[in-house]
Amino acid sequence: MKKPFFRYARQYIRWYAHWPLHVKVPLMTAVLTVLLAFVISRNVLGRLEDNQERTLGQLAGAYLDGVSAAIQPPLIREDIWETYDALERSSNQYEGLNVKTAVVTLKDNRILAASDPLRFPVSSQLPQTIKNRFSRGNTLGFDENDMLVWARRELIQGGVLTGNLYAEFDLSLLMMERHKALITLIVFNGIFTLVFAAVSYLVVERMMRPFGVLSQHMEQLKSGDLKPIPQSLIDEQGKEFATLFKRFNSAVDAVREREIMAQRLADDEKLALLGKLASGMAHEVNNPLGGLMNAVDTLKKHGGNADVRAQSLGLIERGLRGIRHVVRAVLVTYRGNKGCEKSMQLSNRDIDDLKFLLQHEVLRRQIKMDWQNDLPPSLAVDSAAIRQAVLNVLLNACEATPVGTTVSFKAFVADNTLIFHIKDQGPGLPLAIKTLFITAHPDTVLPDGINGLGSWTAARLIARLGGSFVVRDGAEDVENSPGTVIEVHIPLGRSEIYNDVA
Repeated sequence: MKKPFFRYARQYIRWYAHWPLHVKVPLMTAVLTVLLAFVISRNVLGRLEDNQERTLGQLAGAYLDGVSAAIQPPLIREDIWETYDALERSSNQYEGLNVKTAVVTLKDNRILAASDPLRFPVSSQLPQTIKNRFSRGNTLGFDENDMLVWARRELIQGGVLTGNLYAEFDLSLLMMERHKALITLIVFNGIFTLVFAAVSYLVVERMMRPFGVLSQHMEQLKSGDLKPIPQSLIDEQGKEFATLFKRFNSAVDAVREREIMAQRLADDEKLALLGKLASGMAHEVNNPLGGLMNAVDTLKKHGGNADVRAQSLGLIERGLRGIRHVVRAVLVTYRGNKGCEKSMQLSNRDIDDLKFLLQHEVLRRQIKMDWQNDLPPSLAVDSAAIRQAVLNVLLNACEATPVGTTVSFKAFVADNTLIFHIKDQGPGLPLAIKTLFITAHPDTVLPDGINGLGSWTAARLIARLGGSFVVRDGAEDVENSPGTVIEVHIPLGRSEIYNDVA
């Protein structure tokens, strides 16, 4: 039985714990009021029972003392009639006692005389049921079921036991008085208890109501609904809760200000990003334009040569396609994948075109290019994203390489992975850019300490293709020469979809 009780108790506690505080506290106050009334009523009834028993014991003792003195002489003589006459005379002499039966026995418990001879015949043995009432040596034997009590007094003369006096008292009046007291307590105490419980509930509920208001607004605040507590509710409260509500409203105002400031910063960042993207697009579009202008100049001078013309037109076509790819890649960098378009194929020639797009930068910096392209004719990866990313890394390598030195480039496939190996002979990659390459993900924000967009754009594009960067100093490379080595690893079999530029 204990386990189900404790289980139900735990369930009730968990159920009660979910109640709001402004309900639990008033309810608990009302419950405690009822329990207090019950304890008080039980204590009053207990005291009434004790007083009745003590009074009955005193009256019974007085009765037994008086009767004992009257029946002692005839008891010694074993005079039945005189003993009976003494019992009859004493039956109506004690107020407050309803003596029902009196019995005098000899020391061997044979009945000498009784006020009810028919019930207790002379010379018969005292019934065992009466003896059992005094088996523990007590002087009063109660039987509340019959509303009766028996009292006993040992009769001693000269230190010798001569007999016993037993008296039976009717408890109906006492029990009636006790019953009336119980009814009075139940009625009046019950009414007052319910009234006090209701009043205490209402009073405490009124006192706890501000907690409910505050809890409601806190829940709204948690869900993003920033509503201050109305001034009308603040004016209704005492000093403590009014101060608490005002502090809550101050916190709401502070959160609102932070959200407005964050929105402004987000808008400013968006505008700055648009500016950077526009600047980067202009920069990246300008790169192939140098090669296109060279092709146009070549056509002007040697347009009559069919081979030169075909080569120049091919370069112009691929350059224009590269510009379109640059615009597409920049748009993808800004707005992500929307819509759908079949992924493009990366060809060996797409990578070789980058060498021509870098030509103006190589000539301006007076450096050399060590170019090795071992890619197959076609790969199922997005050519636009790869060209844009690799072009940015190569431009940075050209810019970092001192005059007269060499930038090496290798493109190959190993273990189902497309690898671009780019090495410069510069002073080393800045820590911010190195960290960007290693930790980049598709939604990487331009970090502090990086002024250009090329590295950031390349990092995000490669991350969107599921690729990664390996960055190490030149001394760590197999050639053991100064500079920086950047490897771009792109797993094959994964393609990314980009929006075309209409």
